[in-house]
Amino acid sequence: MAKKAKTVFVCQECGYESPKWMGQCICGAWNSFVEEKVVELDENDHRRRGSSVKAAMTGGNGAAPSRAVRPTRLTEVKTADYRRMDTGIKELNRVLGGGLVKGSLTLISGEPGIGKSTIIIQAASWIAQKYGTVLYVSGEESEEQIKMRAERVCHGNTENLFLLAETNMEVVMEVVEQLKPVFLIVDSIQTMYSEQLDAAPGSVSQVRICGNLLMRLGKSGDLPIFIVAHVTKSGELAGPKIVEHLVDCVLNFTGERNQELRILRSYKNRFGTTSEIGAFEMSEAGLLGIENLSGSFLEGLEDGTEGAMATAVYEGTRPLLLEVQALTAPTNIGFARRTSLGIDHSRLNMILAVLERKAGISFINQDVYVNIVGGLRPEGTSTDLAVALAIYSVYRGIPGNSRMLAVGEIGLTGDLRPIQNGEKIVKEAARMGFRSVILPRRNQEKLKDAVRDIRLIGVTNIKEAIGLLNGGKER
Repeated sequence: MAKKAKTVFVCQECGYESPKWMGQCICGAWNSFVEEKVVELDENDHRRRGSSVKAAMTGGNGAAPSRAVRPTRLTEVKTADYRRMDTGIKELNRVLGGGLVKGSLTLISGEPGIGKSTIIIQAASWIAQKYGTVLYVSGEESEEQIKMRAERVCHGNTENLFLLAETNMEVVMEVVEQLKPVFLIVDSIQTMYSEQLDAAPGSVSQVRICGNLLMRLGKSGDLPIFIVAHVTKSGELAGPKIVEHLVDCVLNFTGERNQELRILRSYKNRFGTTSEIGAFEMSEAGLLGIENLSGSFLEGLEDGTEGAMATAVYEGTRPLLLEVQALTAPTNIGFARRTSLGIDHSRLNMILAVLERKAGISFINQDVYVNIVGGLRPEGTSTDLAVALAIYSVYRGIPGNSRMLAVGEIGLTGDLRPIQNGEKIVKEAARMGFRSVILPRRNQEKLKDAVRDIRLIGVTNIKEAIGLLNGGKER
C-alpha cells in the first residue's frame, strides 16, 4: 500500500512549517515559503519507529541504559588541544585562526565564479601531499571538470586526492567509511540529498538533514569538512539559518569577477578570530595570497588630489589602510542623490548632517558619492573622519595630502570618539610612510609616548579637523 503524502510549506529562513502558504513568516521574512511533500507514516511505521527509539534508549533488550547519565563539573572538564592542519595557503590559515582544526565543519560561500572551488582544490592538493587521503565530493561538476581545474592551479603530487561525483548523502558516507580520508569537501550542500526524506535537493529539510549528517560524520571521526554553499541575490547564504548555527566556521568570498582582488572574510569562527580577512589575487595559476594588502589599496593615492583621504580600520588581527574617495556635483533634476560604495548608507547620511550643522555646508542641492577604493566593505566607524574630510575637500576644492591619514568616529554632536587598536593602526601608518595622523585627542594622549616615528595630531571635534585641512600645512 502506497504511503500518503501531504503538502506543507516551509520557510527557507527559519524552517517554520505551515499547512498553507503565507506571505510573511513568523520570523518576519517575506515570500520565503517553499512547497514540500511529506510522507505520512502509517500505524506500522509508528510502531516500528517507537520500537527502534525504545531499543536505542534501553540498549536493545528493554533494560535500563548501561551508562548512567550525569552532569559534569566544570572543573572536571579537560581542555581540548585542538590540532590544526596546514592548508598550504597562508591567508586561508590566517582566516581560519592558524589552520584547519580536525573535526571542524567549515561553511564557505560566495557568488558563482568568485573562486570558492579554486581555493578549496588548492588547499585539498596541499593537504593530500602533506597529510594523506583527501576526498572531494562534487554534486555540480563532473570529475573531468575538477581535474581540469586541478591541473591548472595545483602543483605537486595529487596521488592522494580522490574525486567523487555524487549527490546521495548515504553513498557519500559509505565512501568516507571505506576511504577514511583526512579531509572531506562537499561542493555544494544545496545539491546533496538524503534518502530519509522525500524532498527535492536544496529544500529546507534536505539542507538541514544533510548538514546534521555531515556534522556527525566530522565530529565522530575527527574529520575536518569543508562545505560549499550558494548565496542569494542579496549576497546572503541560501537555505535555512540552521546550517550556519551547526557549523564551526562561516567564511565568505567577496570581490568583483572582472577584477583580480578577492577578499575572504570570517563571520563566525569557534576556533579563531571573527571578522578576520584574507586577501587573494586571482591569476592563471590560481589564487595567490596578498600579504601587503594596505599597499595594494593605496597604490593610486596621489598628492594634491581633491576628495581623496587615507584612513584605516582594524580587521580581525591586523590593521588595514584604505583610500576614501568622495565627489560632490550639483543636482540637476529632482532630489539630491546619496551613493556610497563600501560605506553604510545610513552612516553617510549622518556624516552629511553633521557637516551641514557643524561646518555650515548645505548639501540640499548637491549629489554626494563616496567610495572605498578596492571594493572592500570595512566594518566599524573608524573611517568616519576620513569620509567627512574627503567630502569637505572636494566640496571646497582643497588639494589632498597623500602623506596624511585620518581616523576617528564622529558623533552626532560633532565630537570625535576614540578608536580601538589605535597604536597598531598608527604603527602600520608609519610603516607605510605616512608622516602625520589626525585622530581623536584621547587616542593621541595615550600614544604620544609610545609612537615617535610619526606626527600625531589630536582633535576633539570635526571643526578642528576641518581647520587642519583648510590650513594645508601638514606635509
